[in-house]
Amino acid sequence: MLIFRLIIESFRFAYSSLVVNRLRTILSLLGITIGIFCIISVFTIIDSLERTVRESMSKLGSNVIYVQKWPWAAPPGETEYPWWKYLNRPEPKMSETLDILQRSSLAQYAVFNYGFSVTIKNGGNVAESVQIIGASHGLIETWSLKIAAGRPITEQEFNAGTNFVMLGSDIAESLFPIGNPVGKFIKIQGFTLFVVGTFEKMGDDVFGTSMDKRVLIPARFAARMVDPRTESGQNIIVKGKADVPVNRLSEELEGIMRSIRRIKPSAENDFALNEVSLISGQLDGLFKVFNVAGWIIGGFAILVGGFGIANIMFVSVKERTKIIGLQKAMGAKSRFILLEFLFEASILSLFGGIIGLLIIWSLTFVVSKVYDFNLVLSVGNIVTGLAISIVIGLIAGLVPARAAAHLDPVTAMNAV
Repeated sequence: MLIFRLIIESFRFAYSSLVVNRLRTILSLLGITIGIFCIISVFTIIDSLERTVRESMSKLGSNVIYVQKWPWAAPPGETEYPWWKYLNRPEPKMSETLDILQRSSLAQYAVFNYGFSVTIKNGGNVAESVQIIGASHGLIETWSLKIAAGRPITEQEFNAGTNFVMLGSDIAESLFPIGNPVGKFIKIQGFTLFVVGTFEKMGDDVFGTSMDKRVLIPARFAARMVDPRTESGQNIIVKGKADVPVNRLSEELEGIMRSIRRIKPSAENDFALNEVSLISGQLDGLFKVFNVAGWIIGGFAILVGGFGIANIMFVSVKERTKIIGLQKAMGAKSRFILLEFLFEASILSLFGGIIGLLIIWSLTFVVSKVYDFNLVLSVGNIVTGLAISIVIGLIAGLVPARAAAHLDPVTAMNAV
């Protein structure tokens, strides 16, 4: 009952303070609002970005390796990226993809692919700077791409280099604003291609697996448009069989590639095996740095807000000095007065935190609608924001509450 009375009384005094001294209270709570906004907005952006990255990684699976010319990061133990060592490395080839499939016992798919940009036409509808993905069989399964309409290009059609094409959702809408594109023809660099299917809309991702603004054609047919030897960015995507650890797949793949390229035992690899799983550790460190930055940015604003709460409470103690004296004269213990003012300080600080969270929630709603990025204010961040507000209120209100609790009842009642 005592705690319940304290809460009710604190709410009443906090509400009275807000109503009677609106401008003073709003200015004092502004620091808490800004501080919570800074910290939780940074956490929200980081969490949303991390969730997007993790979802992109999950689409590729934990046992996918990219055989490429350039490694994604500096060698282990080194801080500098020695790009000059990789400059003259050969690009992966289609023939090497076939060798991997024949020699590997752990690989489920090995997909050769490369990209180039062209203009695509369908009558009067034109889509410019569209990225063409020329690939061998297995890309749809490796990237877990979903079909919206029609069917996928079959393995036989990939191997035969047919003039079949699959459109990303954005390209399908541009070229065929009305009607289903499946079964229709499009023009790419003078070549006529038959649309067999379209991909579901995925949205952007950090690994470039989204096909929304791309089209997929067999690599053998793509070679008739652009010679892959003149293009950069060729790679072989190797996906291991179910339950095959990525380290075993990597060891086998390294041996196969060294054998294919006839690399001497003492010589370094002239290829890179880039694992998606290796990015996870680097991202963890990066996100931790962002979290620390969020605390630093918002910490100063919260510090100012704490002084604002302390100012409100000192004024509140002075305004209610006679009431405190009467309470103590009627038998109220010092701890009751202490808790009463601590509750009031926490509630006032909580008001500022709630305002900051409401601003963040509004901005996440607007950003998610305007931009193609799912920004979400999570329950965890809401709880964190509210907890920070309450703790700051308790700390800021401690000194004024102690001053009120130790007032002499006779002196307090006679205060002017």
